Amino acid sequence: MSTARLSVIIAAKNEAHQISDCIRSVSFADEVIVLDSSSVDGTERVAREAGAQVHVTDWPGYGPQQLRGIRLATGDWVLSLDADERVSPALKDEILQAIREPRAEGYRLPRHSSFCGQFIDHSGWRPDYTLRLVRRDLAGFTDHFLHAHMTVDGRKADLRQPIIHYSYRDLDDVLDKLNRYSRGAAIDLQRKGRRSSLSRALASGFFAFVRTYVLRQGFRDGRMGFVLALYNAQTTYYKYLRLWMMDRETAKAPVNPR
Repeated sequence: MSTARLSVIIAAKNEAHQISDCIRSVSFADEVIVLDSSSVDGTERVAREAGAQVHVTDWPGYGPQQLRGIRLATGDWVLSLDADERVSPALKDEILQAIREPRAEGYRLPRHSSFCGQFIDHSGWRPDYTLRLVRRDLAGFTDHFLHAHMTVDGRKADLRQPIIHYSYRDLDDVLDKLNRYSRGAAIDLQRKGRRSSLSRALASGFFAFVRTYVLRQGFRDGRMGFVLALYNAQTTYYKYLRLWMMDRETAKAPVNPR
C-alpha cells in the first residue's frame, strides 16, 4: 500500500520575518506551496530558500487564494497554514498517522495562540478547533471576506495536538488587526443583509468584554486576559459601528434616474 502524500498550502504577503519558520516546521511534507501576493519585503526569496514552491499572484481574497493552492497541490491530502503558525513535532506525528490510517476525510486541528507574547489558555481562545487537514479531492473554501475557512465534502474528526499560532505579535499588530478585522466582519454582515445601530454597537461591545473576561474566564489569563477582553470589545463595537455607518452611507447614496 502506497504512502499518502501531503501538500501544505501557505498564503502570504510581506511575511519575510516569519515565513521560513513556518515552512521549516512542515519540512516533512511532500511539498510546500506558498502563494505570495506580490510581497515587497523579500518573502518570495526567503520562502524559496526555505524549500517551498512559490507562486507570485495577485490577491483575490483569502478563500480564492487558498483554492488556487488546492488546485496547484499534487498530494492526496492538503494542510492549510498561515505564516504565523507552526507545526510541532508532536502534531507532525499525529498528522502523518491521520493520513496514513484515515478515519475521516477532513481533520479539525486545535490552535494554541499567543497575544502580545503570552500564550492564552482561556478567554475563548482554546482549544479553537479549525478544519485544516483535508483530502485534496474533497477540499474547498468559503468566500467570506474575513476568516474564510476550509470545507470538506465528507466526514470530519479532531486531532489532539495544537497548531502553534504566533498571533498578535505586539500592540501595533493588535491595532492593525482591530481595524482590518472589524472592517472585514462588517462587510460580511452587510452581505448577509444584517443591520446595526449605535445602541447595537455599544451593547455588543460591552457583551463581548463580559463574554471574554467573565463567561470564558479570561481573568484566568491574568493582565493580558483583561487586555484581550478589551480588544474583543473594541473589535465588536467597531464592527457594528462600521455596519451602521455603511448602512447610513448606502441610504444617502443618490438614486440614478432612469
